[in-house]
Amino acid sequence: MSTIASISTAPGIGGIGIIRMSGKKSFEILEKIFKPKKQEKIEDIKGYTIKYGHIVEEDKIIDEVLVSYFKAPKSYTAEDMCEINSHGGNLIVKKILELCLKNGAELAEPGEFTKRAFLNGRIDLAQAESVVDVINAKSEKEVKASIKQLEGELSKEIQKIKQEILDVLVNIEVSIDYPEYDVEEVQNKEILEMLESVENKLKKLEKTFDSGKILKNGIKTAIIGKPNAGKSSLLNAILKEDRAIVTEYEGTTRDTIEEFVTINGIPLKLIDTAGIREASDEVEKIGIQKAKEIAKEADLVIAIFDISKKLSKEDEEILKIVKNKKSIILLNKIDLKQAISEKDPKFLESSKNIIKISALNKKGIEEIYNKISEMFSLNEINMDNDIVITNVRHKNLISKAIKNVLKTKETMKKDMPIDIIAIYIKDILEDLGSITGEIITEDIINEIFSKFCLGK
Repeated sequence: MSTIASISTAPGIGGIGIIRMSGKKSFEILEKIFKPKKQEKIEDIKGYTIKYGHIVEEDKIIDEVLVSYFKAPKSYTAEDMCEINSHGGNLIVKKILELCLKNGAELAEPGEFTKRAFLNGRIDLAQAESVVDVINAKSEKEVKASIKQLEGELSKEIQKIKQEILDVLVNIEVSIDYPEYDVEEVQNKEILEMLESVENKLKKLEKTFDSGKILKNGIKTAIIGKPNAGKSSLLNAILKEDRAIVTEYEGTTRDTIEEFVTINGIPLKLIDTAGIREASDEVEKIGIQKAKEIAKEADLVIAIFDISKKLSKEDEEILKIVKNKKSIILLNKIDLKQAISEKDPKFLESSKNIIKISALNKKGIEEIYNKISEMFSLNEINMDNDIVITNVRHKNLISKAIKNVLKTKETMKKDMPIDIIAIYIKDILEDLGSITGEIITEDIINEIFSKFCLGK
C-alpha cells in the first residue's frame, strides 16, 4: 500500500495543527522534511516517542514542531506512522502537507487511516464504524455507547453467539460427511436449543436499537401552535438564550428553527415552526405547511396554547394533529387570567400529558424535561453495563439473522434434510460476520469509510 498523508485537525485557526502520515515510506519522507534537535537513526528511535525540531524546505525553516513516531504494528493503522504537531494556522498545516506529498506521500481519502486499521486487522468493522459515532456524538450517553463499541463490546457479544452456532454446526458437518454415525435425534434437540438461545440473544440486541436510535439521532421534537402562543419563547427558555425572535406581532416565525439540547444525557432536536393559522401571505403559507409536515414526522410533538384565550378553530386543528402522536400539551401564559382549563375534554381526548407553564418566566420547564424523560424511558438507558445498538446497518443485519433463525426452525419442522438445515445456519453466521467485517464486500467497505472525515 502507498504512504498516505492528511491534515487531521479541523480547518481554522488553533493552537496546534496535526498532519498525519502512514505507510512504509513515512519515516523516509519525514527524514527529508524534519530536522530534529537531536539526530538519531530511525531504527534507534522507539515507538511512542516524540521528538522536537523544525520542518524545513531546502534548509529554510517552515515551522517549529513536535513529531510523534509510531512503529508498525503498534500504531493506529498497524503501519509505520507519524504525526507532525505544528502551529495551528491554515497556511502552516497546508504547507507541511504539501511537503509530505511533494516527497512521496499520497493524499489520504476520507477515513483511509481507519480503513487501513481495519484492513490490517487492528480493529474489526463494527469498531471502525464506532469511530465516526464517537466523533459525531451529540450527548454523553452516545459517547459512552460509541466507546463501548470502539472497545469491541458488541464484537465480543457477536463472537460469542457465532461460537455457540459453530459448536453445533461442527456436529452437523460431521453427520453430513460421516452419515454412518446416526445421531439425528440428539442433534435435532441440540440444534433447536442452540437456535432458541441465539434467537433470544439477538432479539435482546435488536431491542436496544430503540434506545440506540434515540441516542444517535436524538428525539425529533416539533413545537407547534398558533402565532403568539409562545413557541419561540419556549424555545428560548429551553435553550436559555434568545435564539428565536419574540414580538407581539403574529407570524414572526416563517421558517423552522432547529437546535439541539440535552436532557438526561439524550439529545433533543427542537424544531420551532411557523404559527398555524389561516394565512394570505404565500411565504407564511409555505411555513405553515412545513410545520404540519414536521409535526407528522416528529418523534414528539409539543403543542402550545395560550391559556388566556378561548380555543379557536386553529387550536382545534392543532389538537387533531397531536391526537395520535406522542405529544405534550402546554398551556402557556399562566401569569395571565385563565380562559381555558386543563380539564377541557378537547385537551384530554388529544393527549394524556398536559402541563401548565409560563415560557416567558421559565416556569414549568423542568416539568417538561421530566415528562419527556418519562415518555421515552430515558432514565432506563444504562450505558455502564448494556450494549446498545446505535448503527442501523448493525440493526438490519441482526434482524436479518433473526429471520434466518426462524427460517431454520421452520425448515426443521418440515423435516428437511440436515444439509438444507446447515445452509440456513450458515446464513445466520454470514449475517453476523457482516457486522464485524469478516464477510463483507468491497463496495460496502468503501461506502462505510466514505462517511469519515479526512485525516481519520
